[in-house]
Amino acid sequence: MASFFSDFGLMWYLQELNKKEFMKFKEVLKQEGLQCGLQQIPWMEVKKASREDLANLLVKYYEKKAWDVTLSIFQNINRNDLSERAAREIAGQSKIYQAHLKNKLCQDWSRKFYIPIQYFLKPEVTKDKVSYLQQLFISETTEKRPHTVLLKGVSGVGKTLVLFQLMLAWSEGLLFQDEFSYIFYLCCEEVKQLKTESLAYLMFREWSSPSASIVEIVSQPAKLLFIIDSLEGLNCDLTEPELELCDNWMEKRPVNILLSSLLRRKMLPESSLLIAGTPESFDQLEHRIDYTDMKTVTGFDENTIRMCFQELFQDESTAQNVFRLVREKEQLFRMCHIPTLCWAVATCLKNEKEKARDPASVCRCITSVYTAYILNLFIPKSAHGPSKKGQDLLRGLCSLAAEGMWTDKFVFNQEDLGRNGIVSSDISTLLNMSVLLKSKDSKNFYKFHHPSIQEFCAAVFYLVKSHEDHPSKDVQGIETLLFTFLSKVRVHWIYLGCFIFGLLHKSEQEKLQAFFGYQLSQEVEQKLCQSLEEISIDEDLWEQVDDMKLFYCLFEMENEAFVMQVMDFWQRIKFVAKNYSDLMVAAYCLRNCFSLQTLSFSIQDILQEVQDQSSLEKLLICWQDVCSVLVRSQQLHIIQVKDTYLTDLASLMLYNCLKHPTCTPRELQVNNVTLWNKNMFIDLLSQNHNLHHLDLNLTSLANSDVKLLFDLLNQEECSIEELQLADCQLSPDDCMIFSCILISNKTLRHLNISSNKLDKGMHLLCKALCHPDCVLEYLVLSNCSLSEQCWDYLSDVLKRNKILKSLDISSNDLKDEGLKVLCKSLSLPDSALKSLIVERCLITTSGCQHLAEVLSSNQNLTILQVSNNKLQDTGVKLLCDAIKQPNCHLTTLGLGACELTGASCEDLASAVSQNKTLWSINLLQNTLDRSGLAILCEALKQHRCTMHVLRLRITDFDKETQELLTAEEEKNPYLIILSTV
Repeated sequence: MASFFSDFGLMWYLQELNKKEFMKFKEVLKQEGLQCGLQQIPWMEVKKASREDLANLLVKYYEKKAWDVTLSIFQNINRNDLSERAAREIAGQSKIYQAHLKNKLCQDWSRKFYIPIQYFLKPEVTKDKVSYLQQLFISETTEKRPHTVLLKGVSGVGKTLVLFQLMLAWSEGLLFQDEFSYIFYLCCEEVKQLKTESLAYLMFREWSSPSASIVEIVSQPAKLLFIIDSLEGLNCDLTEPELELCDNWMEKRPVNILLSSLLRRKMLPESSLLIAGTPESFDQLEHRIDYTDMKTVTGFDENTIRMCFQELFQDESTAQNVFRLVREKEQLFRMCHIPTLCWAVATCLKNEKEKARDPASVCRCITSVYTAYILNLFIPKSAHGPSKKGQDLLRGLCSLAAEGMWTDKFVFNQEDLGRNGIVSSDISTLLNMSVLLKSKDSKNFYKFHHPSIQEFCAAVFYLVKSHEDHPSKDVQGIETLLFTFLSKVRVHWIYLGCFIFGLLHKSEQEKLQAFFGYQLSQEVEQKLCQSLEEISIDEDLWEQVDDMKLFYCLFEMENEAFVMQVMDFWQRIKFVAKNYSDLMVAAYCLRNCFSLQTLSFSIQDILQEVQDQSSLEKLLICWQDVCSVLVRSQQLHIIQVKDTYLTDLASLMLYNCLKHPTCTPRELQVNNVTLWNKNMFIDLLSQNHNLHHLDLNLTSLANSDVKLLFDLLNQEECSIEELQLADCQLSPDDCMIFSCILISNKTLRHLNISSNKLDKGMHLLCKALCHPDCVLEYLVLSNCSLSEQCWDYLSDVLKRNKILKSLDISSNDLKDEGLKVLCKSLSLPDSALKSLIVERCLITTSGCQHLAEVLSSNQNLTILQVSNNKLQDTGVKLLCDAIKQPNCHLTTLGLGACELTGASCEDLASAVSQNKTLWSINLLQNTLDRSGLAILCEALKQHRCTMHVLRLRITDFDKETQELLTAEEEKNPYLIILSTV
């Protein structure tokens, strides 16, 4: 029988034994472990143990088998009554909960999933569905750890439906009966309304009288599954300091802290998690969640979408014609994968047909569909236009939507509605229209039928009113909105910016003006253009922008003159196209691009995933448009293609554009790209004498390819100064070719051949580095599997080469012994090296003595990066003593993740106060304390030293320390604390 109770449950049952039975239990236990092949509990511990102590010992030594052993002993000592009672409780309490859950799910189903195409959302769980649900917990990894499954899908695509079906199937005994005794559903959007509670309350808030105590239920956390729905509604980024997290499920804490503690495995770490959220929420948070698998919900397939149209239109011919219109518009068709929006699109087009209007005009873009759908809801069927009440109601709804977008609010109470002009008598009207829905948990809370409808209404607000007139000061202006949308500051803003651009189209302007009865503001377009120009000029702002978001905005607007104007000053472009729709809108914008200077893009596996010829042809047309910008933009200096699979034909298209006489970039990066013909590609490079930087990182190169590179670099006309070949599957044999390159080439200054296994070829490479004709200044050999013998070769290079300025040998097993060999050469008075990077090299405190000798004597070394080594406080003290010496001219010191504590801060404070060159220290990922940091900050302030960059991750500290660091940064003009890597 599976274990159920923890030490608490065991203790309760042991309390049922009298003194004689308890002694007998101990004697039998002495033999039971041996008979079951389990580890023997030391008899002296058993002999003196109380009932509570013995329960703890059973759990400690036998873990999940603790209860199995206990049951067996109960039978042995003739206490079958205890054994039978436990068996009944173990089997019964979970079944009672299953019955409760099934009843609740059936009650909630119609409210949770009500849309007029209910036919497609029946609560029955079929065999196929059970099979699908079982796959969610079939891990793609072999690791034995608690399941954490991420369920990804766009808003409204059916993630909650899948979760409900899983719970229903479990409650009916169809799956996961042995895996989970309890399943708990927590919707982030709903539970965050509770502010402060305990996890126990969240688990049982809808089950008023559980048949088992909460202690019993959580005593076997490995049998619990927590379903976390709507992760995007969590309103926290999971960066709370470890100290703020909670491990007590009975303790009342802010709900976001409870959920963060659960997600980050601080609370009930043995339980399983199924977390549902939008792609945008996972983009932001998934690297902070240790998950085992990622699954995707794709919503309706093409056949189901077609069936929805047939169901709504009745007439098959009309249904097919309208469906064809939708199928031809990629973005519109993708929307229809979402059940709610599929119904909305079909309903909208049905209304157009009934009013004898051409549905094709509505299918122009997604904005036109939303405009027609929403405005039709506020115009009675028998009327030609809206009533005054209808106009006011829509204005109020748009005002509510805008406030919600800026305050991250998607569930509203009556006070929210009233503040925006929606009175109690209006609510039933909006519910009947299906614009608003009642929130599941409370009849006094309401939300938009789909988040995209809220976004559309918020966009309309900016066309009909000024943000200055809004009752909430949280609502910002159109310029702030644009940058917020493009920079993805609010990841739940999916369409808002696109809708604003789409509403600027002439046809949508006419619809809005006819509805509201007045001319709309004509300043919005001008403000947007001006804002985009300002972003393009400011490099810091531009770096934060997602160009794909901009492409979608411009595509929705369908104004080529405006697109050309924006593209004219948008001279740097970076984008990742993940599907046909992305590639299509990128191609549309790039067709209007003529003055581009920098282009970086990825189309991932789009071409590889295409199944039919027709779709492939459409994709290749778009790909040709993307490639052709290389020819049109004659000022294009930097080109990067990365993470891209290219077919033979797609490779040829790219090749033809790269070889065009007008395409002469100074920097070319081709990273993790399948190339149809590398010989032709490298031959192509030889034609571009303007090329100074060549980056082929993550591109597999055979020995023959390296020889071709040698031929390229050996040309007199070759101007390449920097060559990046990290992780290119180079071999030791290739080092012979590189040694020839280093001796013969007079332009190459920077060579990165990291993450290649080069150990046995290092003697050849080092011999070339010692040659007087070698002009290389920067060499990166990180993660090259270098062995002990290599340090002698490199030491000889450091002794003889007076040109090499920077050496990076990170992620090699250098150790203290190898470091000692290198430091002998670096300590020589004529050592020329300026930068040494030895991160993740297994250096300890002992190695710091060798580094200290270098720092004390070498006046040329200005950069030392030793992060991710076990230097500890003692080692850093040695370095700090050396830094205080007059011969040390160090400017940058990297000490991240070196196992430092607050004790090291006093030594660092002393060093920075005496050294006049030190400019930056990296102290990330060390367990520093408030008192130590206070000493360091005070030294920086008092001595007005040159150091002004202190790298710390603010969120690594408690609130008190965060406040200290923030205050010090504000007070000290010489100090900049960088809060991220």
